[in-house]
Amino acid sequence: MPQATPTTAAEDLELLRASAVTAGIIAAGYFRKELKSWTKEFNSPVSEADIVLDRFLHAALTTARPDYGWLSEESADDPGRLRRKRVFVVDPIDGTRGFIRGEDSWTVSLAVVEDGIAIAGVVYAPARDEMYDACRGGGARLNGAPLRRETVPGRKAPLIPAPGAVHQELQAAGLDYTRGPAYSSLAYRLVQVASGELDAAVARRGSQDWDLAGATIILKEAGISFEDVCDGELRFNGEEIRHGALAAVGEVSLKPALHAALIKVYGCPQLQQADLERKKT
Repeated sequence: MPQATPTTAAEDLELLRASAVTAGIIAAGYFRKELKSWTKEFNSPVSEADIVLDRFLHAALTTARPDYGWLSEESADDPGRLRRKRVFVVDPIDGTRGFIRGEDSWTVSLAVVEDGIAIAGVVYAPARDEMYDACRGGGARLNGAPLRRETVPGRKAPLIPAPGAVHQELQAAGLDYTRGPAYSSLAYRLVQVASGELDAAVARRGSQDWDLAGATIILKEAGISFEDVCDGELRFNGEEIRHGALAAVGEVSLKPALHAALIKVYGCPQLQQADLERKKT
């Protein structure tokens, strides 16, 4: 008889970790080499490595957990995932643009989501030999050691990467900070807040489940505030997989200014709808 599916988040995390390592080894065979690539929806790049990793991860993960649903950036969406209690949420290569350019901060981002909440996640940067992972109630780790946010010596002002329009709002508000590096992998950018390399990181409206789910549980277990600036806690595996503007904040005092800037730039759908209704009356 087949072995019963493990039900603990810790067991799912071990499966994600092992699969991410193998995916990283496969990706290394394409990294900084002649690579076939093309564009897809919203002018987003995709490479042959994305497709190869997606197929490997689908086989490895769904064979181990055949009762789990599947949601991946590089797979056709299967509405059947909406009926599954647990779902794999996968970005085979997060930061494909950087991968194609030969930059080293791309990641394999994997998560298990249960009833809309990320319960296990991995953000693995093979070229940097950095494995961030966490599971519900188990804490967050970097390369197997507890992940604790540490202040970088000599840093005089908070380090925050953000889109240009958000920077303009932060500067107009008089926030004293330094522009941070814009890593091509959003998942990698987010977990740098947990490590202390960044003091905050933001995402414009439109990021999708696979960009966020793996990092979300890592940030939560590391004690970092990460939320939709309009709707609060993130939920995954819904019919709508795109999210509003987001902020991960390591230093609590930065939160009001960041949230205000993001709302000013991107707005809140519910507030915009309310404004339209008022104009009609």
